[in-house]
Amino acid sequence: MELSTHTDMAGRALQRGVSAFKLIDNELKKVGELINEQLALCPPINGIGRLIGCLSTSAGKMIRPGLVLLSYRLVRGGSCEEAAQERAGNKQYKAIRIAAIVEMVHNAALLHDDVIDEGQKRRGLPTVNSLWGNESAVLLGDFLLSRAFEMCADLEPKFQRIVAAATARTCVGELRQIIQRKNWQLSESEYIDIITEKTAALFSSCCHLGALLAGGSKRQVQLLNTFGLNAGIGFQITDDLLDIIGDENKVGKTLGSDIGKKKLTLAVIDLLKVVDEKAKSLVISRLNAERDGKKALIEMLRSYGSIGYAGGRAQEFVGTAIAALTGFKESRAKDGLIEMARFIERRVV
Repeated sequence: MELSTHTDMAGRALQRGVSAFKLIDNELKKVGELINEQLALCPPINGIGRLIGCLSTSAGKMIRPGLVLLSYRLVRGGSCEEAAQERAGNKQYKAIRIAAIVEMVHNAALLHDDVIDEGQKRRGLPTVNSLWGNESAVLLGDFLLSRAFEMCADLEPKFQRIVAAATARTCVGELRQIIQRKNWQLSESEYIDIITEKTAALFSSCCHLGALLAGGSKRQVQLLNTFGLNAGIGFQITDDLLDIIGDENKVGKTLGSDIGKKKLTLAVIDLLKVVDEKAKSLVISRLNAERDGKKALIEMLRSYGSIGYAGGRAQEFVGTAIAALTGFKESRAKDGLIEMARFIERRVV
């Protein structure tokens, strides 16, 4: 059971457009190999192998493992592989292991997200829930999480705590978003708090883990935490925008789920804030519409400048992320993190 070389279109665009992925290409391959090893540990019981195979049909953008590896390089210098060779007997170095763990946690969350959002396509392929049902998708997500935490058992407690806390925060963010469905009074600050937990906490933790493993100072760890947190917020804002205005064939996943599930994202929050009461009632009726309301809603979002506003806020968070790196000396790893952040803000341009 191996990870396919298939990637979603956004993933290919990232890896073509960010030279940093060439810098860590060998390490990312090792991340994939390690994940394959973990999937292969499943008992050879009839039927289960086919289900587990669904976990390895595609590889995504690998942003989170990339953050671990580039943060490590930025602080440590050299490659993770070179650093590993300094540790006698350490055949599977920690940076690769940690990068694999965070990717498995992320993929488990995607399996669960597709159940919640009734997604039919992910990374250009049918979702697990669409092929095998919600029960299988949830349990496969749980399987990935269990494997990830089993891998954590070999890490030092300080790394275990970071991974566990980030995973818990991701779940809290998802829960908060569900609870706030149809809350037409949701504020921008409340939305930012939700996506900070849901998405940015894991981005930040990836940078934290890489810096900590490399022996970074308290200041270096703090700066990389700031980079990851703000890059993660920018990423989720653009992801939410793509859910409204993106092309499914280009993005590679089911879109429109936020509107369909009555989840408020930044562009809609801004629209509800800037329109008058009469128009606000119209917006809400279109949000509540089971069908035929999305096109009209997008027209309102564009005409009132709310899509542009959300895109601008994403750029602001990306700018804050990049500014956090000014305290580091110039290096290919630093350039790679900046490139990755710039890719995030270009996703909806």
